Formats: sequence, C-alpha cells, structure tokens
Amino acid sequence: MALKHYTASADTTIVNAYKSNLKTRGTGSNMGNADVVEVFSVYARQSTSSQELSRVLMKFPIDDISTDRTAGTVPASGSVSFYLRMFNAQHSKTVPEDYKLVVALVSRSWEEGAGLDLETYKDETKGNTGANWLSASKGVLWTNVGGDYLTGAAATEGERAYSQSFTTGLEDLEIDITPSVEQWIAGDYNNYGVGVYLSQSYEAYFSSSTGENSGSVVHNVSGATKSYYTKRFFARGSQYFFRRPVIEARWDSTVKDDRGDFYYSSSLAPAADNLNKIYLYNYIRGRLANIPDLATAGEIYVSLFSGSADNSAPSGSKLVLYDGNTNITGGYVSTGIYSASIGITAAATPITSLFDIWHSGTNSGARLTAGGTVYATGSITPIVVKAAQTVSKPTYYINITNLRDKYRNNETARFNLYVRNKNWSPTIYTVANSTPESTTIVSASYRAFRIIDSYEAVPYGTGSDFHTQLSYDVSGNYFDFDMNLLEPGYMYAFKFAFYDAALSSWSEQPYVFKFRVEDYEY
Repeated sequence: MALKHYTASADTTIVNAYKSNLKTRGTGSNMGNADVVEVFSVYARQSTSSQELSRVLMKFPIDDISTDRTAGTVPASGSVSFYLRMFNAQHSKTVPEDYKLVVALVSRSWEEGAGLDLETYKDETKGNTGANWLSASKGVLWTNVGGDYLTGAAATEGERAYSQSFTTGLEDLEIDITPSVEQWIAGDYNNYGVGVYLSQSYEAYFSSSTGENSGSVVHNVSGATKSYYTKRFFARGSQYFFRRPVIEARWDSTVKDDRGDFYYSSSLAPAADNLNKIYLYNYIRGRLANIPDLATAGEIYVSLFSGSADNSAPSGSKLVLYDGNTNITGGYVSTGIYSASIGITAAATPITSLFDIWHSGTNSGARLTAGGTVYATGSITPIVVKAAQTVSKPTYYINITNLRDKYRNNETARFNLYVRNKNWSPTIYTVANSTPESTTIVSASYRAFRIIDSYEAVPYGTGSDFHTQLSYDVSGNYFDFDMNLLEPGYMYAFKFAFYDAALSSWSEQPYVFKFRVEDYEY
C-alpha cells in the first residue's frame, strides 16, 4: 500500500461580498455546512471601485496521519509526499480563467459552523458558532479581516504557502504541501488548516487612504481591476465520495526482490544491472519480526555457496563475489525484513543453483563460520546474460491469482499478479511436471476505476512518487491496496501498464479484473 486519503475534517467559505440589495455585505455569513466551497473576486459591481472577495478555510485530521505513522502505515518523514487535492464543482455561473490560487497555513483556531447559503448570505453567525469574514470563532475576531494566515516573511513559498495556476478555471487543485504536513506532525505549527484564495494580484484592487484595510475591505493596491467569479470546489459534505477534499499521502512502497530474476554479472550489462537485490523475510508465527540480535542496528552478512551434488543444500566454501569479497553486508529495511545487493560472475561452467546464507560475522571459509550465527539459507537459480539477434516484441497473458468477488471497505488486500509470455508453448512434459512459467515485470503500475461510469478512482502513479508501482519477488509481481480509497456499494476494476524501455513509454495491458467493494458493517 502506497496511497492513503485523509478527508477534510472541517471547511467553510467566508466572504465580504454584498448581499443582493448591494447595500449590506455578507461579512457575518457562514457556509460551514454547504456541499461546495468557493473562491472569487468581484470588482466594481456595487460601485466603480468596489471590492468583493470570497476565501475558503479547510482543516484536515493530522492526528490520524501521526497515528498511522506511529503504526508504520505511513512512512517516516522524507519517504512520503502529502498532496492537497480539491476537486472542481461544475456550476452554471461564469468561471474565471487564467488566474492563480494561493494555499496558506491559517495561523489561528477557527470554527466550521453550520451555514448553507452561498447565494444570499442569509446564514449569519450573529455571535454564535462558525467562522466568517470578521470572526474566527464565537467571540474571537480575526486580527486581519478575511482570515489570519502565515504569509509574507512568515511563509516562504514552498514551505508554508503554495500556489497553483489555472487556465480554463475548471481544473482540480493538486499541490504538494509536504513541508507543512510534516511541520504539523512535528508540532512546529498548530494545525489550524489552510486558507485557499486568489493571489494578491488577482484579488480585487482597493486603495485605502490610510494604507490599511478599511472595515471589511482589504487594502490591495496591486490587485486586479477585473473580476474572477467564481471558482467552486466540492466540500467535505459532498455526496460525491471521490470529490471530497483530501490530503493524499503517496510513497514508493515497492519491494524489488531479484531472487527469482537473479542474473550473473556480465560485460554486456552496465554496473548497476550487475547487482541483484535479494531479501530475507523473518516470519515468526505468521508475523514479520526483527531478528533479536539485529533489530534495526545490527549487521547482517550474506554469502553465496554452490550446491551439493544433487543441489539440495549448500556445499564447499564461500564463493568470491563481484567485488572480490566473500561477504556482503546486508541492511535493515523494515520490521523483520533485511536486504542485500549481490553480484557474482559466472564460472566457465556456470553453477546452476546458488545458495545464499544470511549470517553474523565476516569470517571467510567454511559455511558454518566459527563464532557466527546462521540466520537463514535460501536458494537461487541464476541466469546468464545473453545478447539477442532480434528485437523483443513481448505480449503477455496476466491474471490476478487471488482475486475475490468482494472486499470490505475497511481492509487492505494484497493482490498477486501472474504474468507469462503469451506465446509460451509448453511441452506435454512441462505441463505435467512443473509450475507454469512466469515472467517478472520490473516496472509495472496499476489503476483502479469504477465500472458503472469508468470514473478513475486511482490513476496510474508513474511520476516521481511511484505510489501505484508493483513489487515483485520470487513468486512474481504483487501490490497492496487500501479498499478505503473506494466508495462501497459499487463494482470496480484494476488495469495494468508495463513500462517498455525500448519505446520509453508505458503500455496498458488489455485485461480487466473486476471486484465489488461492500461496507464492512454489512
């Protein structure tokens, strides 16, 4: 699992816009219970230089992210990215074009409120619960009308203030706000959420004679003398499950275990491809557990041996590895998982079976080293690199071998992908006596979509985060998926894309794997 959503826990819209009578401003109105939020700027509607603005306040459950990090569900800082995602809400009004929205951290506590009216602004707080243009909460005024934010010298762009440009005005908002989320988790800043509003040059112009805000109107001499009305996003109370605002955590959780795809070193391959990464999984009573002698800090070593006459066990002395040593130092990956990168050159007559022994100590020589502890022994069938005389044109047959008809929306499931060359033609002996041949796809990605309308619930993550990449080990490719990402009560499907290095592009495979997600309460 490398993707998790944290839906907004509070949101509202605050405005200094005029009501329909064009005499009274809706500065006391609250829209905390509306199913959309909106940002706009209107210039010269009430007079030749009037300013009307709308801003959004939004808060997220950072404590839930902290809890998931403590539990190991979300990786440590530096290994995960957090994206603020807000989804465009179509409407019948004019949509602004060519503008920029700012996302800045709110610097004081505020209340969501229960107002609904975004049109006539009749749901006024009147000293009761709920933020508005003038008040952050009941009895507490903002220091600055329109909200208090970490801006200017207090907020460097890309640290506590962010922005995104919009062309058509119909785009969704997606901004990497990782630094701010990490600061919230660390307690460097209180989690008061974010404000979303037009950048200073797009909010309406107003010049106060004092150089300060005038009542509820923002002094903005660098503002725009045209209107940007109106950009709407779905709010957390929206009936549309996939359109609610979220912080999306993305990370690369892939395990690329070359045990089943282990190549001898060769002059035909670049140095990086002459190393194979193999893993040790320490399962105790069905659960991964650290080896007590090692935990997270101890050193573990790996050595390779040739097999006995019948290749049933290691024999002889340690083999000399690619770098001239007989021991490779392994490393801790996560609870109960250790890895090591190994390279070895084939002999004149390549050894058909290798055995990897994970042990303590760096003694050379015999398999059972004096003073050392053997933790585990594995087997490897190495492959000799060979050049080809034709261009590879692979086509694949794929199947999810453990796909179920239904899943609960509160479970995380592991899916095992079987892949083989579609043109594989086994002999009768092969069919009768061996496990079907499988192929490991080094670069593979999945997407999930809803069957009824083809809505793409989880797009391919083939960018910098690799959050939908598939892992692989000796058994083939696999991935974990959090069913909480999907709305229960619908049919969904997975599709897969494989990276074609020759074409430098991803190729989507034709197979579709369907399943249904049900609410865990039923």
